[in-house]
Amino acid sequence: MDKYGLIGFPLGHSFSISYFNEKFENEGIDAVYENFEIPQIENLQEILSVTPTLRGLNVTIPYKEQVISYLDNVSPEARAIGAVNVIKVEHKGNDTILTGYNSDVIGFTKSIEPMLERHHKKALILGTGGASKAINYGLKALGLETLFVSRTKRPGCICYEDVTPALIKEYNVIVNCTPLGMYPKIEQCPDLPYEAMDSHTLLYDLIYNPDETLFMSKGAEHGATVKNGLEMLLLQAFSSWEFWNGGRV
Repeated sequence: MDKYGLIGFPLGHSFSISYFNEKFENEGIDAVYENFEIPQIENLQEILSVTPTLRGLNVTIPYKEQVISYLDNVSPEARAIGAVNVIKVEHKGNDTILTGYNSDVIGFTKSIEPMLERHHKKALILGTGGASKAINYGLKALGLETLFVSRTKRPGCICYEDVTPALIKEYNVIVNCTPLGMYPKIEQCPDLPYEAMDSHTLLYDLIYNPDETLFMSKGAEHGATVKNGLEMLLLQAFSSWEFWNGGRV
């Protein structure tokens, strides 16, 4: 039986395991999807050695960047982004060949593109982790100018206290790539001047649990268009399956 799985830490909120095992059952595919909750990226080698039928992995927080040094090949897009969230595992004799891809950018761009209007020219990206790199790549590919927002001062970023009402009017697409507001801490949200938002504002939250985060509801109160990350996840999962079963660098 073929095996697929997810590496990350922690994995309590994983969407992939239920999605793929349901897919395998519904489509009569002789495979199983497992969560591999590993406390450090070095444990990847152990997973590979004890799972000879492994054919693919998804990668989540905090290993999207760290995993690259363990791969034999990386797609040009994932290399440009600097983060990998899909690994194709191939067995050739005694060798295991690992190829990395990024489905975050595919899922995100396909999900947000229909929502973009003529006045959406600049975007704020909240957070600086592996997912935010793919979001930045995707927004630029769609023609938007981007600016990162971080909790701490760092090159190429502004801090939350720098996000003024005037900036919200200018950068009217805002993508939350942080875990703020994710279940069970649903009372949290990024610290923004939500009162400056209006019908020209588009808020996109990568979080999908809960369905409507506080970030989304506070924006919607002022007329913003809002969307969560569920469709992006579904599109990512579809792309993962394509990479595992035919993707080439």
